[in-house]
Amino acid sequence: MIIANEKKNNRKYIIENISHAVFLISALIAVISLLLIIGFVFYKGLTPFISKGYSFKEFLFGTKWVPSADKYGILPMILASVFGTVGSLVVGVPIGILTAVFIAEIAPKSVGKIISTAVELLAGIPSVLYGVFGLAIIVPWIQKTFNQPMGQSLFAVIIVLSIMMLPTIITVAETAIRSVPKAYKEGSLALGASHIETTFKVVIPAAKSGILAAVVLGVGRAIGETMAIILVAGNSPIIANSIFDGVRPLTTNIALEMGYAFGTHQEMLFATGVVLFLFILVLNLVLSKLSSKEGM
Repeated sequence: MIIANEKKNNRKYIIENISHAVFLISALIAVISLLLIIGFVFYKGLTPFISKGYSFKEFLFGTKWVPSADKYGILPMILASVFGTVGSLVVGVPIGILTAVFIAEIAPKSVGKIISTAVELLAGIPSVLYGVFGLAIIVPWIQKTFNQPMGQSLFAVIIVLSIMMLPTIITVAETAIRSVPKAYKEGSLALGASHIETTFKVVIPAAKSGILAAVVLGVGRAIGETMAIILVAGNSPIIANSIFDGVRPLTTNIALEMGYAFGTHQEMLFATGVVLFLFILVLNLVLSKLSSKEGM
């Protein structure tokens, strides 16, 4: 009997150790993969500035991107990414949050379920189809409505990115709103506040941390998008003077030229990736910090 118990305990101990090892290996794979990607991109991207004498300042603030003339300035791409992201947030965030509020607090369950299903389906649409939709519908509409020579523009980028970030913002914000304790709402209603007042003065402030997390994820989707933007941006490596001018964001610049680039040109595209990585990192750190403060 004692021997049988010892064997059973040994088997449990072995299983525990194996499980621990499997979990540890899985975690290490994720971390190592991240480090390898970052290391490779930074190595390739910083090579021109360390060993070839190119100026990082001119790279960041230069306004001309002409690889054939050895000119690599990505300021127009940086501004295009910033304007596109900020514009899509201005449009997409209010719509997303209000939709989440409607689903979680106002709509009947049957209606809310239908809208939630539609949002889930919207999240499953491939990025390139958003771009095709933008090219076939949004671009001609901009061209005709605003009497522009071409519809591929920063405005089209903002509209497409706004639509693409909606599923992320709506889903996360809805979850945050539903997680607010019922006692908060009941207390507000008991004090004489209306349902709408309770929603906007009690529920949304209480869910602010989760809503900011939704915005963070939406920003990540907007900045990192490539395929859809290639089709609607116009891809002009110049600083836009108008919302109707063609632009080339950082991601689009990499995707368009990496296939045939080599030598310094290729390394400068990796350097563009470094800038994009740092841009996303700083933005996420700032928004995460705001989110953690709101949650305290």
